Amino acid sequence: MAQYTGVPVSPGRVVGTIRTMAPPVAEPSASEKVPAGTSPEAEAERIPAAAAAVQKALTRLAERASGDGKAILEATAQMAADPSLATTAKGLVITAGKSAERAVWEAGDQVAGMLENIGGYMAERATDVRDVRARIVAELRGEQAPGIPDVEEPFVLTAIDLAPADTATLDPSRVLALVTSDGGPQSHTAILARQLGLPAIVAARDIHEFSDGTEVFVDAGFGTVTDEVTEEHHRFAEAWAELQKNPLTYEGGGGVLADGTRVQLLANIGGAKDAEKAVAANADGVGLFRTEFLFLDREDEPTIEEQTSAYREVFAHFPGQKVVVRTIDAGADKPLPFLTDADEPNPALGVRAYRTSWEKRSVLTNQLDAIAAATKGTEATPWVMAPMISTLEDTEDFAALCAERGLSPAGIMVETPSAAITADRQLTACDFASIGTNDLTQYTMAADRMLGTLAHLNNPWQPAVLALVKATCDGARTAGGDAGAYGEKAVKPVGVCGEAAGDPGLAVVLVGLGVNSLSMTPRSLPAVAKVLSTVSLDQAKQLAAAAVSAPTADKARDAVRAGLPILGEIGL
Repeated sequence: MAQYTGVPVSPGRVVGTIRTMAPPVAEPSASEKVPAGTSPEAEAERIPAAAAAVQKALTRLAERASGDGKAILEATAQMAADPSLATTAKGLVITAGKSAERAVWEAGDQVAGMLENIGGYMAERATDVRDVRARIVAELRGEQAPGIPDVEEPFVLTAIDLAPADTATLDPSRVLALVTSDGGPQSHTAILARQLGLPAIVAARDIHEFSDGTEVFVDAGFGTVTDEVTEEHHRFAEAWAELQKNPLTYEGGGGVLADGTRVQLLANIGGAKDAEKAVAANADGVGLFRTEFLFLDREDEPTIEEQTSAYREVFAHFPGQKVVVRTIDAGADKPLPFLTDADEPNPALGVRAYRTSWEKRSVLTNQLDAIAAATKGTEATPWVMAPMISTLEDTEDFAALCAERGLSPAGIMVETPSAAITADRQLTACDFASIGTNDLTQYTMAADRMLGTLAHLNNPWQPAVLALVKATCDGARTAGGDAGAYGEKAVKPVGVCGEAAGDPGLAVVLVGLGVNSLSMTPRSLPAVAKVLSTVSLDQAKQLAAAAVSAPTADKARDAVRAGLPILGEIGL
């Protein structure tokens, strides 16, 4: 019997047979040269032909995909069609006499390295370049391109990690669960698995000890995989399968605890299409509207008129409901040529988000002007907040900018330990706070959330992270404000809009710590509402206290799950 553990990113319990994705395309030898009897020019011409074939194959895959998967495949196909990789590779064939396969490999390293040096969002594209490089080399060799195994029976997919083009072709009707040895909780793999509702575990380093064809039980809520499959495991898997056939529903109106306490359940969105999905899922409004979708992949700042139109289109979907608008979160993994510095040595700790307004004030003020213009005539209730706030001066400055434009309520995101620890002072200067658990975890644990090797640290169950959530909620009580449901004192609203809010067990902990709204992907709303309905506020507080006082993240999660039998009953 063997059991391996990784980082859970999307819950679910299944029994299935492992099918392992083929290993990455082998690197061509550095000594590979143009074959004897072939001219360098003829060898070089093989490269654009192979790239065109890869682009055509990816385009066919994109035509069969939908949603985010379709967009990723289309972007990867465009990268295959980009002449820069092929041109660089052809040059290596002609000037250095390298084989086409070796030249493509080295050219891919050069292009990917350049993107990694730029950092942030562009660094993420380095993975796409290496994926395209591997596909071109496979085409040149006449090998099958990397991809998900093509078998008829449903299976548990194990892999080192999945390239964006692979994650885009995940079919939940064939793939029962996904387990990778690499990757992290914010990778393409993790994000798409959550969107698909596919049980998934990442950073399970020893998963390849299981051979192809092994029957295993995957508990993606705990992050475990075992080959000792028991009758109880089969019952757990049957409960999960039944939940997929008869999924939980959410009718709106907030999550209602067993004692009648009500918690707003909101959606995270990135634009009008996401807004439609949130409405269809009966979300009680929007807890995070990511406005940077308008700014990414542009050389110039969008006009005030463009922004106003886009914001108004979103607001129109939520009459009488709250829409929390996050001002532009540029920098780190989302660099913008007109706003951020591509040469920062550590962009995650650099001039990002609100901090960009220190020197380039107009981008933020133009955005606030556009939000104010879009607010006029809407029946929605826009709340505006600034990301990456660290000091009281930052909060006071942002609140003043909002007040000048009649934007109220105005709040801040708590993503840094400094903002959490000083929340009592921060919330005297603004109207509300929203906790971004993804960045708060990253900065609390000093662990880059994009690195799979640090995935075990980037876990919102870390007691230190939960202690900072508690500090924020305690600060909201001290600051005072509108009456809340958390005891005798008034409290300013505190929400959570990070991935943690969509974890049903962690949602109970957050409510117990004093959070009064949770924002998540719409798919998570029914399960969160169901689990909240089984506990009273006092019980949630007890479970929260157990989690905060636990010695480790695993023990915190285990203690809470032990107190929530409903998770097992519904297959989570």
